[in-house]
Amino acid sequence: MPVESATFVANSTWPVGRCYGYHPTTLAKKARTPTPPRPVQAPKRRDTKPRQQISASDRRTRWILYGFAALGPVALVIVLAVVLLGGNSTTGKASGKAPNIDYAALPGLQKGPAPWPPEYAALPDRLKPLGLNALSAEALAFHIHQHLDVFVNGKNVTVPQFIGIDDGSFITELHTHDSAGIIHVESATKRPYTLGQFFGVWGVRLSPQCIGGYCASPGKPLHTYLDGKLYSGNPNNLILQNHQVIALVYGKPPKTIPSTYNFAARGL
Repeated sequence: MPVESATFVANSTWPVGRCYGYHPTTLAKKARTPTPPRPVQAPKRRDTKPRQQISASDRRTRWILYGFAALGPVALVIVLAVVLLGGNSTTGKASGKAPNIDYAALPGLQKGPAPWPPEYAALPDRLKPLGLNALSAEALAFHIHQHLDVFVNGKNVTVPQFIGIDDGSFITELHTHDSAGIIHVESATKRPYTLGQFFGVWGVRLSPQCIGGYCASPGKPLHTYLDGKLYSGNPNNLILQNHQVIALVYGKPPKTIPSTYNFAARGL
């Protein structure tokens, strides 16, 4: 039997070239672990809170500041002085007589019980007979303030904010910015303005006998007080002067009739 030749690898006892029943095994590929999906961030919820309403005067002031800021620091200093100092009341009194107005003929007056919100629907139709204007911005050539209290059977009735400010579309010479009872008279001309005109802008009936839905009767009078003293004239014709304290009292009076107000604490 012929002897098959074999070749040995150095330092090995296994010959090369002959198969001894060994079959190399193919290594199985390791299964790749799939990449985990990237976490998906939940969408952020939008803020559903209603935005704070900005009054027409605040919006006007902001746009003035933005515009002048673009012009340079000197212009910004000037406008800041006008805005900040403009809140103070001008000195002097408006001379002249109260305007002759048929208040009973004004459209849209509220003649029901309090509270009375500002009446806007018929306000544009009331402005002309009231001798007032729909202004695009406040005019500060004549700028004075009064404080008004209304009492019904001893309880204070709120004088609401934004009387005479129609949703930012226009502002009248007589208006309120908040519910503190401060009447703002802001006009381009110094002339007499009256309490009746303010109630006409508010949209509430006022006469020597009635306020809103409350009319004088035995045991339930309607009185007007000016600086704590009884005012005997027609309340509609009460000419507004700077820092007056006005009180309209129907029925049972409050314990104290207001006679003073701290205007300085409000920068007025």
